[in-house]
Amino acid sequence: MRITCLTENTAKPGLEAEHGLSLYIEACGKRILFDMGQTDLFARNAGKMEVDLAQIDLAVLSHGHYDHGGGLSHFLEINYHAPVYVNEHAFGAYYNATSKYIGLNQSLQGNPRLVMTGDKCVIEKGLTLHTCNASVKPYDLGSFGLTQRTDTDQFRPDAFLHEQYLLIEEDGLKVLISGCSHKGIMNIVQWFRPDVLVGGFHFSKLPLDETLAGYAKILRDSSTTFYTCHCTGTAQFAYMQQWMPKLAYLSTGDQITISPEATPESALSNGHLRLY
Repeated sequence: MRITCLTENTAKPGLEAEHGLSLYIEACGKRILFDMGQTDLFARNAGKMEVDLAQIDLAVLSHGHYDHGGGLSHFLEINYHAPVYVNEHAFGAYYNATSKYIGLNQSLQGNPRLVMTGDKCVIEKGLTLHTCNASVKPYDLGSFGLTQRTDTDQFRPDAFLHEQYLLIEEDGLKVLISGCSHKGIMNIVQWFRPDVLVGGFHFSKLPLDETLAGYAKILRDSSTTFYTCHCTGTAQFAYMQQWMPKLAYLSTGDQITISPEATPESALSNGHLRLY
């Protein structure tokens, strides 16, 4: 299994960064695009890394925020066949703490290429999507100030019903791909108990204090290897790494090769450097 970061908040030399996330995944005999960032940058970086997005077999949108689905329209223009798996709640009216709209392009709703998913979707053997919307949350981290506008034009905390996670089961390993882990990274680890988790922790606004250290220790005590990015925050990553030896950062241009024998250090490489 191989995972290449096409766009993220940081970038290796020769590539560009933006606040967003897009991953190219080769697993279970499929070429998968997970999220599309907020612009067409994922495609421009893919070209530099010799990733042919026209050959993507299927795409997944983790949730209904612009920094993960802003590039969706561009993907539909450059790839003519891949279905895009989107949760049934993804086109809701989502806003940030200052009441700025942060949702998807509403004109794409109803596009025939979109496969609307519920709480669980079996894509095929080894590839499933889960919302865990009915699962109990041992840790309540709140909504991080993010909101959803109701039909009566009221704003309520976002319950993140639109967020889904891609579980890949291959070579005896459980690898979970999460966009932002809004439902709580500690909860997600307890729900799935994956061997490897790739994705953001949504900790970038948290202070570097004993609370964050406590979260790091909880994650450390799991058996999971973590590759984090995007909304975790680089300062928060560096702080948590003091307690988490199995935590690595995934920047634009990085590539992970996951196998039963791989360690966090051996799995992570600057995959694009061969091109320069």
